[in-house]
Amino acid sequence: MSEFYETMLKNNTGRKILHGMGLPTPIELNRFHGQPVFFEGNILIGATKGASALDSLASNLKEANAKIFFPANAHAASDIKTAIERSGLNATQTCCEKGAVNEKFDALVFDATGLKTTKELKALYTFFSPVMRNLNKNGRILILGRPHMKSQSAEQAASMRALEGFSRSLSKEIGKKSATSQVIYIEKGAEPLAQSAIRFVLSPKSAYVNGQTVEVSKSGKPVEIDWRLPLEGKTALVTGGSRGIGESIAQTLARDGAKVFVLDIEPMKNELEKVATAIGGEAIVADITAEETPALIAKTLKKSGGLDIIVHNAGVTRDKMLANMPEHWWDMTLDINLTAEETINDYLMENDALNSGGRIVCVSSMNGIAGQVGQANYSASKAGVIGYVEFMAKTLRSKKWAEKGITINAVAPGFIETAMTEAIPFMTREIGRRMNSLSQGGKPVDVAETISFFAAPDSNGVSGNVVRVCGQCLIGA
Repeated sequence: MSEFYETMLKNNTGRKILHGMGLPTPIELNRFHGQPVFFEGNILIGATKGASALDSLASNLKEANAKIFFPANAHAASDIKTAIERSGLNATQTCCEKGAVNEKFDALVFDATGLKTTKELKALYTFFSPVMRNLNKNGRILILGRPHMKSQSAEQAASMRALEGFSRSLSKEIGKKSATSQVIYIEKGAEPLAQSAIRFVLSPKSAYVNGQTVEVSKSGKPVEIDWRLPLEGKTALVTGGSRGIGESIAQTLARDGAKVFVLDIEPMKNELEKVATAIGGEAIVADITAEETPALIAKTLKKSGGLDIIVHNAGVTRDKMLANMPEHWWDMTLDINLTAEETINDYLMENDALNSGGRIVCVSSMNGIAGQVGQANYSASKAGVIGYVEFMAKTLRSKKWAEKGITINAVAPGFIETAMTEAIPFMTREIGRRMNSLSQGGKPVDVAETISFFAAPDSNGVSGNVVRVCGQCLIGA
């Protein structure tokens, strides 16, 4: 936010003035600041008949500081109570009829994995409608379902796809509270692998992720980790790591226990070395488009036991209307933002330089989803990243690669507050900040937190996902 706007928002008088002028008065997001548990507060759990993710949810909540409630009149009340008790936790029944709910909730979670028909979607209304006003500021809504294309019937597929539209609408209704809503689609049999996604979505680490879906497949095995140091013992490489989002990614991965190498070009050497020194990592000065760089990466990382995590963050913009765009601007943007990622990944894979259980995370952009005037080259490159990630996820599940357990995912940032955005004219910058359901810009750490979630060992069922870190930008899919 601008200094003026931020100052006004920090006091009641300022907020009243802004509100009176019809301007957004967003509530500050509750981000992660070293909290010892991933979730703290009251949580209301609902479910359909035949819901299958309750045990995974309950197992996760053992690591939280949560007071658990469930609707006394729910069809699946006994199933919820049994799953909670089986995990060694306690739950309290509460009446959830309109006008009769006294508790306030920090999270509303609904297990819809048992949906079979579109008529059963009424369960969403029955659970959520009476308690929407009872969701606290910075609250979380989480809906669990099945991937619709793996359904047993067209009607079930329609029901599961409906969850996404429902959740995104709720995101827009609760955005003024800085609260968020997401859907986690869990393949049948992958329930034990959904724990990392559940923890991330319910935690402050997902503060600027809103209206999104994450799909969990059964290609993997459950892994126990320390939530506070999920990347302990891992070695990571972050390209474009000298400043901005890249610097924040490196800091966050290091915070989470990884030994981090940061890579950038020669002109950024001083900044790069400062970042590396600050996090106890190492700097690699190289151009990712150079022919020798993939081999240099493999050789350098081999000394540290190989590479576990690679984050393709390096990128450039060279904006110009296509009719006036120099050819070398097109070539540079595509080479750096897309082709270099493919080349480096190919080399690492072919030369066994990416360890088993490796994580590949690419940085796309909202402009790769929605497009942007004067950014035909940039938008093409970032859309290409999405296509590459989705295709490679299937390749990595093939017989040739399945035993390696490597995953690939992408983040697509929206308006993130960086030195680059500070250079944007004031009014344009303010519009960019307000064009999402949370009515504020994100921070580089919001992108980094999502990347760390993808990079975690227990996210081995999460591959081929593209998560927008944009506060639910009102433009784009």
